[in-house]
Amino acid sequence: MTITAPGTVTSSELLSVVASRELASRRTVFAGIGLPTLATELARLTVAPRIEVVYESGVCGAHPSHLPETIADAVIVSGAEAVLSMPALFGCVLQGGHIDVGFLGAAQIDRWGNLNTSVIGDWENPTVRLPGSGGAIEVMANSREVFVVMRRHNPRSFTGTLDFCTTPGPDRALAEGIRPLGAGVTRVITELGILARVGVGEELRLVAVHPGVTAHQVREATGWDLRVADTVETVPPPSEAELRLLREDVDPDRVYLR
Repeated sequence: MTITAPGTVTSSELLSVVASRELASRRTVFAGIGLPTLATELARLTVAPRIEVVYESGVCGAHPSHLPETIADAVIVSGAEAVLSMPALFGCVLQGGHIDVGFLGAAQIDRWGNLNTSVIGDWENPTVRLPGSGGAIEVMANSREVFVVMRRHNPRSFTGTLDFCTTPGPDRALAEGIRPLGAGVTRVITELGILARVGVGEELRLVAVHPGVTAHQVREATGWDLRVADTVETVPPPSEAELRLLREDVDPDRVYLR
């Protein structure tokens, strides 16, 4: 087990803490494995004690005794409120509009919140082939809003044009004559700050930066002409209490913290 020095905050810890705070007023979260799991479990111990976590494997109201390593990990079934079939999960829970926040990750994102998790480079001869959609399309289309956590903030990941659109947001879907239920991506949490949009018709804009980061640095690291809010807040750094909970209670075995 790797021990993190008390005064050092890793990228995973920073992203998890900041993302957890965004769940303060939310009730149901469709969470993926990894940083979304860290964030939701920390939120349960801090700002959202009644939060209900739903996993793509059909588990609703999960209460894992320790962090699951996959969505099929038995630990998320023990003590859960319900385990549903795939048709019930996607047809009733997601399409029924019962998810407040869908937590997603991506290799690329554009100014409208469209996501790429399929290929980097040319489709026929890609530089990198990625896992693909999974349930991300349904999560994007049917959650009231979507949060995206991005480990890297650079022009390749925050790009003006996606190499491939795996998961279209509502703006792109509407252009194809499809009306999704939700607002699409409303929050993007990165190592540099927070980008946000209200919903359809709005581009992502910079609303907050981490201590020591400037708006100019974020714009330089973004592959489009990023809009900046009139007032850009500074994100409070992770507190000692948040870090202690994350390191000692949420992920003491460093399943995802690194």
